[in-house]
This record gives sequence, structure tokens and C-alpha cells, in this order.
Amino acid sequence: MSDEQKFRAFEDGQGLATALSASIAGQLRAAIEARGEALIAVSGGSTPKRLFEALANEILDWSRVTVTLVDERWVPDSDERSNARMVEASLLQHKAADAQFVPLYVEAATPEAGIAEVRTHVGALKLPFDVVVLGMGPDGHTASFFPGGDRLDEALDVSNTAVVLPMRAQGAGEPRITFTLRELLQAKALYLHIQGDDKRIVLDEAEQPGSKLPIASVLRAGRPLDIYWCP
Repeated sequence: MSDEQKFRAFEDGQGLATALSASIAGQLRAAIEARGEALIAVSGGSTPKRLFEALANEILDWSRVTVTLVDERWVPDSDERSNARMVEASLLQHKAADAQFVPLYVEAATPEAGIAEVRTHVGALKLPFDVVVLGMGPDGHTASFFPGGDRLDEALDVSNTAVVLPMRAQGAGEPRITFTLRELLQAKALYLHIQGDDKRIVLDEAEQPGSKLPIASVLRAGRPLDIYWCP
């Protein structure tokens, strides 16, 4: 673990969700106090559901918060695998119902066909992000940076000025749309949220010199990263 990284271990998912939710909420409140609004990008999948439910009950001025996704499967929110659907059901509820949500999917046959419209939508966001919450898959992917991805090198290239890119990979299932590493690393607060002993093993592997796992690009970026983990 580098000096820039803080590893926080919890006994269970509820304890992790409570602590991470409080930290995120503090960052959002600070952003609102500083500039009147806040911008957060969250990850999908099954891991953050408990976190979203905790965050939805945090007391802050949610009407000044804009929420988007780190990445998205190229499916509409009527699809059970849609990250937007999970965010709408778990996060944009209770106190957080007043937040503005900017999805990454648009009505187009492919992410390549819809990328111009997506870039218009995200171009209206007041980047950089105040908060980014990353996840990690058992293959070491984060966001839609999948091993073998057709545009992986482009997405991980911090000199690339693209904000979002399409991504296709054998392990990704559907085609994806993802923010690039450069944009995610510019966040004022960057979190990695993982659960399970298997994910801890993958993280340890990614920290080894020469690791080719995509998450290693985040770990080696030399910027502050708060890692929240539980078994």
C-alpha cells in the first residue's frame, strides 16, 4: 500500500456502508459549502446497493447534488442489468430523491452510435468530480476498464483528453460506456469500495510491480485513494 492510499477494513458490509456513506456525505457537504453544488460518480453492480441505501438517508442539500455513473452497460434502465436502474431504485430515494441524475445510456443501437449524445450530456457536468466511488471485479477491472477491452489502452492513457469512451470486452457482457481514467483520477475524493476475501486477493495482486490488472492503473496513479473493504 502506497503512502497515498488508506486501507480501511470493516467486519461486515453494513459497517462499511455506514462509514463510507458518512465520508462521502461529508465531501458532498464541503463541495456545496464551497461552490454551491456537488458532483458525484458512482459504480454499479451488486456491491454498492447497501452503500446507496445508507447514502440516500444522509442529511444534506441533495437538490444541489448531481449524480452520474462511472460506467454503464449499454442497456436501457428497464433492463435489470442497468446500473442506472439500480441507482434510481437504491440511491435516488428518501432524502436523496431531490438529486439530479445524469445517466450515461441514450437511445441508440450501440455506444459507438450514441457516444456523441453522451458526450453532450456529460459535457454539461461541471467537472472535475467532487467524489468518485470505484468498484472492482474479480478480473481486476474497474469502471469498464476490462482486461482485453477493445479501447482499454485508450481509456487508461492519462494523456487522452476524451471524457467518455465506448468499451467492448469478452468479460464485459454487454457493450459499455465509461469515463476515462484521466477524468476519474481528477476527482477531489476518490474511493475504492470492495467486498469479499477474493477481492482482497485481487487487490494484493494488483499492487505487485508489473501487474497488468486494470485496477493497478488506479493504484499506481500517485493520488490519494481511500480503500474500503470488508469480507
